[in-house]
Amino acid sequence: MEEEFHELTDRVRAELRSPQDLVAYERLLGLARKNTPAGREELARMLVAVERPLWAREIAAFILGCAGDKRAFETLVLLLNYREPVRCATAAHALGRLGDPRTARAAAALATNPLRTAYALHPVRLLAELRAPQSVPALIATLERLLTPHNPYWRVALACVEGLGALGDRRAVPTLTAAVGHPRLAAAAAASLARLGVHGDVPAPAGPGAAEGGARGGVPGQGPGEREKGAGGGSASDVSGRR
Repeated sequence: MEEEFHELTDRVRAELRSPQDLVAYERLLGLARKNTPAGREELARMLVAVERPLWAREIAAFILGCAGDKRAFETLVLLLNYREPVRCATAAHALGRLGDPRTARAAAALATNPLRTAYALHPVRLLAELRAPQSVPALIATLERLLTPHNPYWRVALACVEGLGALGDRRAVPTLTAAVGHPRLAAAAAASLARLGVHGDVPAPAGPGAAEGGARGGVPGQGPGEREKGAGGGSASDVSGRR
């Protein structure tokens, strides 16, 4: 956890706005270093305290989650679905180490919710990491929904393709085969199929879909997909629906 924790604390330090914030921040770091039962109790109280800043709850939840303290679950799931991808990534890291059976169900619900597709990238990656019973069905369902022309959430689809290959479940073969026909997903889908023992040539991009990647500078994924800000690096109006 050390590298991820340093990245988190460096980012949070840049968010501090007052001397009082700095004092609270240093106290959090002190609790993390001590790693005592009393310190974890204080961190847990921060998660439910009124008017605590988001960064304080994020640090507390990360420390508790990586320690396997299930009291961090709700806060981490909230952050997994947050509008800032860097917070989503931090939450996913802690959830992957929390060991709570609710995590896979929550990640599957977020990944498969069509209203939250913009924020589904890290839930999808977390499902692949967890290798839970919910992982393959959720990734297949999400990928099938995204196999439409000009879909702006191609990064989420790509994460599904890569995750299904890593999970090695042959239930994914029909959906991965369909993904081969999409220029942005073709190479990764073929690689995932190969990991499942299915080999074949990747079709050459053709038609309007190929023009998306080629006519706009030849860099796959730029163009219409940049609307996918929430999944790849961007904005939205709220935390989860209207939190």
